Amino acid sequence: MSATTLDPKTALVVVDLQKGITALPTVHPIADVIAHATTLADAFRAKGLPVVLVRVTGGAPGRTEAPARSGQPAADWAEIVPELGPREGDIVVTKQQWGAFYGTDLDLQLRRRGVTQVVVAGVATSIGVESTARSAYEYGYHVTIATDAVTDMSAEAHDNSVERIFPRLGETDTTDAIIKLLG
Repeated sequence: MSATTLDPKTALVVVDLQKGITALPTVHPIADVIAHATTLADAFRAKGLPVVLVRVTGGAPGRTEAPARSGQPAADWAEIVPELGPREGDIVVTKQQWGAFYGTDLDLQLRRRGVTQVVVAGVATSIGVESTARSAYEYGYHVTIATDAVTDMSAEAHDNSVERIFPRLGETDTTDAIIKLLG
């Protein structure tokens, strides 16, 4: 569904656009995703709306069948890509899980600012972005996904999230359409 409106207190939440993650191969060109997310961030900042930059520095402790990472990540692995920020006034959230809400103060940061809606962008569509959007929905926020500001390592997983999951959590639209709604 196309985005219909943005609440007066809407925040942009950008998930895992950090040096280590953006170096991985993605379905859509990561430079385009970063450019769209940066355009959104600049528009939100210009309107005095919160911009949340989320980065991951670890993983949940549970066992999985996925192969464990070996070796230490590069020293700048968790740094937000410079095009995006952070800028003065941005909220930076460091997470250890897939989603940006669990185990962080994100909900508290948003509620203190009166935020009722989030626009979500970032990588990976089916992991960090979807987990964050699901939690936002469960916490009662209106959710909008910027579909040209997300990508994944798997085309099938990306398409499933965009076509099947996100419409059940909120609205979806392009960066340009969302910026038009900002007014």
